[in-house]
Amino acid sequence: MEGFVGNASVKLGGRAAGGYCGLRRNADGLSVAPRPIGASTGAATVEMKIFDWKKRGETGEMEIGEMSFTTLKPAPGSNQRKKRKGRGHSAGQGGSCGFGMRGQKSRSGRPSRPGFEGGQNPLYRRIPKYVGRPMGPGHSYTKYGLVKIEDLNKAEEGTVVTQESLEAAGIVTKNKLKLTKIVGGNVELTVKNLTVKAHAFTSSAVAAIEAAGGKCQLLNPTTNEDLEMDDDEEVEEVAESSEE
Repeated sequence: MEGFVGNASVKLGGRAAGGYCGLRRNADGLSVAPRPIGASTGAATVEMKIFDWKKRGETGEMEIGEMSFTTLKPAPGSNQRKKRKGRGHSAGQGGSCGFGMRGQKSRSGRPSRPGFEGGQNPLYRRIPKYVGRPMGPGHSYTKYGLVKIEDLNKAEEGTVVTQESLEAAGIVTKNKLKLTKIVGGNVELTVKNLTVKAHAFTSSAVAAIEAAGGKCQLLNPTTNEDLEMDDDEEVEEVAESSEE
């Protein structure tokens, strides 16, 4: 079936040489205005599928209701699809799975240890070394939370002083480290007969506490229980070994 509109020849249900498609049918019948080929079929609506393939069933408008744990969901596009390796070349990570064709780093197992730089002098051996700060693989040192002698002057006479008791009294702040060390200084201990419990003492701290009639009690670093000492010489030996 053919028709003629203006100077353009059109064919119903097909294309004509004039560059127009068939007449559009509406409620009133045939429309007299032909539509050019490639023109938009209609305006965008809210129901268009604007998200990725995970969100295609949802609409552009999000319902706003009462917030609860059952209505929480991630923002559209925030969760990305997991990359699947070794599942064909069309996926982008097929045969070699991103490890290349050959070489040490493409083999199974750990290719090289941390800090290895191909045989040259590594960074942890090139930089200067500092006394009391071991560096490199296999080296570590014990970190203590320090308590000064001047903090012990705020305790009551004849009491047992620990890190917990000092924190409860508001004398010191909470220690982020598990181990506590009492350090001395130029300040004199004025409180008498203190029993100080800590994981380590400096030699100056031991001298100041004992000069005031007090006692130093070492704690087990694992169980925080009192360590039994035969005499004060062992306490002094541990204090000297804990010096930094």
